[in-house]
Amino acid sequence: MDEILKHLIELSHALGDQKNQLAMLGEGNTSASCHDGTFYVKASGSQLATIDSSGFSRVKLDAVINLLDRPTMSDEEVAKSLQAALVDPSHRKPSVETFLHALFIKEGGVEWVGHTHPISVLSILCSQAGADPFLQHIFPDEIVVCGEEPLVVPYVDPGLPLAQAVRTELHRYQERLGHSPKVVMMINHGLIALGATPQETLNISRMADKWARILLGTFALEGPHYLSKKQADRIENRPDEKYRRQTIGKN
Repeated sequence: MDEILKHLIELSHALGDQKNQLAMLGEGNTSASCHDGTFYVKASGSQLATIDSSGFSRVKLDAVINLLDRPTMSDEEVAKSLQAALVDPSHRKPSVETFLHALFIKEGGVEWVGHTHPISVLSILCSQAGADPFLQHIFPDEIVVCGEEPLVVPYVDPGLPLAQAVRTELHRYQERLGHSPKVVMMINHGLIALGATPQETLNISRMADKWARILLGTFALEGPHYLSKKQADRIENRPDEKYRRQTIGKN
């Protein structure tokens, strides 16, 4: 087993660990770039908590990215196209969210992707408030770990339509802020953590969970006391916080 797949299995087990309440049963999916025009992605039907090497498929990156330019595809066409994108035809069918993973690896410039359905985060994303409570900051570590602001995407049918919608919002985000997000929040759906390392991806997922739990707690006490934009920007750009961000992304 190569090192990338080994670390991807470890990341998946951590994200799928039931005590963390980030994903259960067959929820969520993970991926990692192989740095050669291919990437590993969770196969359909696998469970993060128990996945092994047989639960991942290796996929050709450009073969998936090219499908994003198709205006529509039937479910049958999607299944056949993903099967055709496999590096090894004997591998299992990739997750329908393979499009999302390819997008973030190719156009988001990330190495590791962790998509989960945390109870805490979904408690907010499934509410009338949607992602609005996450659009301001409430404590320093969520800025350091989760970044300047999340990318927010309205509910779209999972699969190709969702990836196409996310692609549009990703490009808008990059044009406006000059970089890619670390966190993607999909209304009525879930969370995506985008990391340069498996540890950073796990850290982002865990911090987003903490962020959501604290937000939920504040609503019992007259609501969040947000940091000012000036305060948040200072934390985002402090040299010591930039150094800490690099350090904790490796540990």
